[in-house]
Amino acid sequence: MKMSKCCCSSDNCCQPQPKKPINIDFLYLDTTVCGRCQDTEKALDEAVSSVAVVLNAAGYEVKVNKVNISTRELAIEYQFISSPTIRVNGNDIAVELRESLCEDCGTLCEDNVDCRVWVYNGVEYTSPPKELIVDAILREVYNAGQHEPESKAYQLPENLETYFTAKAHKDEAELQEKGGKTI
Repeated sequence: MKMSKCCCSSDNCCQPQPKKPINIDFLYLDTTVCGRCQDTEKALDEAVSSVAVVLNAAGYEVKVNKVNISTRELAIEYQFISSPTIRVNGNDIAVELRESLCEDCGTLCEDNVDCRVWVYNGVEYTSPPKELIVDAILREVYNAGQHEPESKAYQLPENLETYFTAKAHKDEAELQEKGGKTI
């Protein structure tokens, strides 16, 4: 019986290679009431399902981190600029920041709040098309290591400051209506 040799000269060529990470952050204000956040989460889940098998075969591992930005502190920690946000390896997939009035988030805090509008192929959407997300993930794979995540001085945007202040007032008023005490 003839022994077959490994096709490469390295002794470790037949060892499994570690997967390269594709880290996706989904940052949002609310997925219980806000239609934009709900639709964005659905599109993200569909996009990841669409590319995960191919990326896994190519040596990548996709990890999705979903974070409800429920406080100012979390907004600051994640340098949150608009809801909802999707970042691939630290990079926001939206090329430009556009927002419009979001009645759902306004209902949550009883004030006017603007949320993200996504632009893809020259068309505005209130939630990102699956294709936009797939394109952003693949762009990150093809350009791996060619750019660092955006890093600039962060300040909580006025729009989010309004949201968190109004939400705190609404939550306090609801607590008082129920006969609770504020601490």
